Amino acid sequence: MKLVRILGLASALGLGITAWLVFYWAPLEQAMGFVQKIMYIHVPSVLVCYLAFFISFLASVGYLWKRTEGYDVVALCSAEIGVIFCGITLVTGAIWGKPTWNTYWTWDARLTTTLILFLIFVGYLLLRRFVEFSEQQARFAAIIAIIGFLDIPLIHQAVTWWRTLHQTSTLFSMKPGGAIDDPLKWMLYVAMVAFYLFFAYLLTKRIQLERQERELRRTLAALE
Repeated sequence: MKLVRILGLASALGLGITAWLVFYWAPLEQAMGFVQKIMYIHVPSVLVCYLAFFISFLASVGYLWKRTEGYDVVALCSAEIGVIFCGITLVTGAIWGKPTWNTYWTWDARLTTTLILFLIFVGYLLLRRFVEFSEQQARFAAIIAIIGFLDIPLIHQAVTWWRTLHQTSTLFSMKPGGAIDDPLKWMLYVAMVAFYLFFAYLLTKRIQLERQERELRRTLAALE
């Protein structure tokens, strides 16, 4: 599939450029030093995680409405990728948190709600993996995906609604002195574009494989 190849090449180029810029161009942040560079993995992973679960949410709503298999395929594939990037978010956050908070983990509101999001969608994938596929299974999975997505607004607002160790967003802050410095910000934008391209590649490729797998299952079932 031509689109998959194009996205694969674009994402590989984008990630390569990002890695080079992170280590050879992006300046060190004065307070945190070298460990701050993990931000260029952590923040894009958060955003890709949100996007993946949002797509899974929309596709799940579409499936419950239309009962079309295509929506179910997209919901499943996007949820799988979302779980991977949510896991990366938790791991990189822990690594970043150790020198910043002197601990890998604390039951901070944002961290806890992110962990809940991860566990909900892990449960979603376990349902898809170990329960025999049926329309009822797909409907139940769609409901779980919709409920899971509703946790994302809580994650986003956690630093505002509760007292947390996690800092508020500095990427788009309008407060005086609240935004990160321009070189760091532009480096982060480059990383975000690269990660979005990588997500697009993973999603299109995974959808392609899932459709082929389902078609193969139907063919084998017809031969039995």
